[in-house]
Amino acid sequence: MVEISPSLLSANFANLQKDLDELKKSKIKYIHLDIMDGKFVPNISFGFPIIKNIRKDNDFIFDTHLMIDEPIRYIDEFKKSGSDIITVHYEACKDIDETIKKIKESGLKVGLSFKPKTDINKIIPYLEKIDLCLVMSVEPGFGGQSFMEDSLEKIKTIRKYIDENNLSCLVEVDGGIKDYNLKKVIDAGADLVVSGSDIFSNKENSICGQIEKYKKIINE
Repeated sequence: MVEISPSLLSANFANLQKDLDELKKSKIKYIHLDIMDGKFVPNISFGFPIIKNIRKDNDFIFDTHLMIDEPIRYIDEFKKSGSDIITVHYEACKDIDETIKKIKESGLKVGLSFKPKTDINKIIPYLEKIDLCLVMSVEPGFGGQSFMEDSLEKIKTIRKYIDENNLSCLVEVDGGIKDYNLKKVIDAGADLVVSGSDIFSNKENSICGQIEKYKKIINE
């Protein structure tokens, strides 16, 4: 079953728990936490205190996407804050194998992501070492961008390799996902889809209403 991981980057931080309660009503399992350092990507988001505060009253799987340089420095802190999955970027790590090892040793699930211009063949060898591969369908670091259609082929390639080699790695897709292109992403082979503005800021639907719309498309 394909799962939805709503990106809190688009939530209302003035009343964050209200939005989180809406996700609970919708029986969402995952929430996507975008962490940006202003260096690996131009923007800055939030850090450990916010994650800790959210963790106290919420039982979601914390799907933490680190868009930061040398994330190996902060693995222990993200674990203490309440992360369940830590996804790092291929381009942000001097030693990816050591970073993957560090995350695994911390008892967390490990994800690997890559920028749209990165050669996908550099990522394939790591699929047997990780729990999740995050395909970026926009440039990382900015919300509200349009979905890059060429990411569908990347999803298909990764899905094919995972299936042919009987791997347990999940395929996650993040960037520009809306109700009107969700089916294409699912058909390409996604297990987990990240959506932010289309869920939290939809002009036609409430948070619950839009998630129900997504679930209907997933179940078709």
